[in-house]
Amino acid sequence: NVEGSISVRATALAAESQYARIVELVRAAQASKAPLQRLADRYAVWFTPITLAACAVTYLITRDPVRVLAILVVATPCPLILATPVAIIGGVNAAARRQIIVRNGGALEALARTTAAVFDKTGTLTVGMPRVSRVVSAGTLGEADLLRLAASVEHGSGHQLARTVVDAAQAAGLSLAPAHVTEFPGRGVAGVVDGRDVLVGAKAFLLERYAGEEPSVAALDARTEGLRAWVAVDARIAGVIEYADALRPGAREIVAQLRELGVTRLLVRSGDTASNTSAVAAAVGIADARGDLLPEDKVQAIRELVDEGEQVVMVGDGTNDAPALGTATVGIALAGHGGGITAEAADIVVLADDLGRVVSAIRIARRTIRIAHQSIWVGLGLSGVAMGFAAAGMIPPITGALLQEAIDVAVILNALRSSRTPAGDHPATLHPV
Repeated sequence: NVEGSISVRATALAAESQYARIVELVRAAQASKAPLQRLADRYAVWFTPITLAACAVTYLITRDPVRVLAILVVATPCPLILATPVAIIGGVNAAARRQIIVRNGGALEALARTTAAVFDKTGTLTVGMPRVSRVVSAGTLGEADLLRLAASVEHGSGHQLARTVVDAAQAAGLSLAPAHVTEFPGRGVAGVVDGRDVLVGAKAFLLERYAGEEPSVAALDARTEGLRAWVAVDARIAGVIEYADALRPGAREIVAQLRELGVTRLLVRSGDTASNTSAVAAAVGIADARGDLLPEDKVQAIRELVDEGEQVVMVGDGTNDAPALGTATVGIALAGHGGGITAEAADIVVLADDLGRVVSAIRIARRTIRIAHQSIWVGLGLSGVAMGFAAAGMIPPITGALLQEAIDVAVILNALRSSRTPAGDHPATLHPV
């Protein structure tokens, strides 16, 4: 409210608000989310039985408790205990240097197994800031003249979309004329430019003043769509300025990189109109797109994918995305414009306003888990060989203890490689957000 005073009457409790519903959806999603099985746990299932079986067989054959003791000494579980957490910590650090905050190691492990990615549209695939996409003239003025007159009036307005019109005119090299401006908050702006009366605003605002212009409005209405500003010059409807949310730079290339990484199912789920959602999805190379969705609709879409056995990553930036982020196998929040409940619901938070960090996060996760696997297999392999020599009586317990320590050191050194910068990927400079 810019001018005057207003009276406000609450018609519902805060607990009944849309935001409260979103918070409850997030809590329900997080409570029902299945715990992630950790990498080390999967290996530990068979390592312990094999070790005990080796001890039992050796004792039955040799009846030598010293050999059994030697087997137990060299059969170190340390590759399982050390390899994964050391590698995960290194991967988390590598991600943090790129302004990617991983909230827990399980998320990094799950991210490495990603098979499907779901994107929000506004603020995720697009920059989240409308830009002038088209100027449509009713025929009385050229498009450049129409834009110049509208921008001259909008220059005196504090509205966000007004700034967009001015930027478009300046980018086109148009010279703005001084105007005496009167603003009507929430409706539009009027002014005199070069002796001509110019109004820019909502369709209803213009029709209130120029009731005889309905045919012109209807004709332009059929030629335009989406978010628009209507322009009247000298009491006649002169044209329409259309706005569109620009794609993020490199969005199409980012989608292609995800496919190269093996993320075979790519979807767009948005609360925006179906037509706008489909247009943006097609522009970035995604065929599966749905719009006009409520937060609970996005949650249902994620659950359907999870039920099909997909490892689902959800990428979003808005409050409405929070429940879906909490439902997905891994939720990634783009928090360059803030955070709030969205960041709280996500497993991974990207502090930079950069969609490309999602690709970096998956690459880091896969490299981290690959190194963890290498460390585990090398450690267990060496332990297995040592167990064989111990069973043959070739390694006494004391020598086995020293050998076990050497295996542990080798495993740790290999796992530490995950903290290094991958080839072709450079750490980002941390900027405040």
